[in-house]
Amino acid sequence: MRNVGFTYQHAEDAALSGVNLTLEPGLVYGVVGRNASGKSTLCNIIRGIVPHFHSGDLTGEVEVLGTKLTDWDPALLSQQVGYVFQNPFTQISGIRETVFEEIALGLENLGVERDEMIERVTAVVRELGIEALIAKNPNELSGGQRQKVAFASILAMDADFFVIDEPTSQLDPESSEAIFAIIRRLKERGTSVVLVEHKIDLIAEYADRVIVIDRGTVTAEGPAAEILTSAALSAAGVPFPEVTQVAMRLAEAGRALDRLPITREDARLLIKQRMEEVSVVRSTH
Repeated sequence: MRNVGFTYQHAEDAALSGVNLTLEPGLVYGVVGRNASGKSTLCNIIRGIVPHFHSGDLTGEVEVLGTKLTDWDPALLSQQVGYVFQNPFTQISGIRETVFEEIALGLENLGVERDEMIERVTAVVRELGIEALIAKNPNELSGGQRQKVAFASILAMDADFFVIDEPTSQLDPESSEAIFAIIRRLKERGTSVVLVEHKIDLIAEYADRVIVIDRGTVTAEGPAAEILTSAALSAAGVPFPEVTQVAMRLAEAGRALDRLPITREDARLLIKQRMEEVSVVRSTH
């Protein structure tokens, strides 16, 4: 994205302005910011929903996989960039009677051969451990189950790039954990992911790099360990990860760690290191 801006039709203010971003393949990008800061609009541009389906004024230059966004056929782009919506209830088609058929719907639209379709859906169902759901009506599933089916539908399309917009916003902790287990597998595969998520501790755990959006502008982008401990985060109204806040309080009390951690494992190692240092000092006296 080069100097990208977008204003929705009939809106007075721009949803995004002056955005410059380059997303590298094989990384997980966490996108954070206040509500209505422009996160979903950013996702919609990457996925091509803007400008192909949402009317408005798109300025600047956007290229996806080396091709200008406006030159993409939306149907072809959907094969390259999978999109998991914020609300799992809106991603279910409502026209299929079983989960198996629901997952296969996108492949049907692409004209995939029947045997290959069955093979791909079966493989995804096994990978996500949702065999118990395949004969159920997708319209009767819980929010967490629907979100798993939504992921399965996109995984079956075999996209190399995923845009995931607040996948746990309507889920309980157990369902959230199951969804992030899927995201972990995507990361291990080397799949490129843009992840919008309000739960900052999950962003700290999974993101390689973090994008901060405030009032429609990207105010910071960089390695997760750098951005999640920076002033840009709090300036955008985003809390620091829990362990980072604890480490900051330790620093205020004169017991600073060697650096600010962003994950529990990171904090554990830093505290262990500090305790070993203290032990060595005491033994020498």
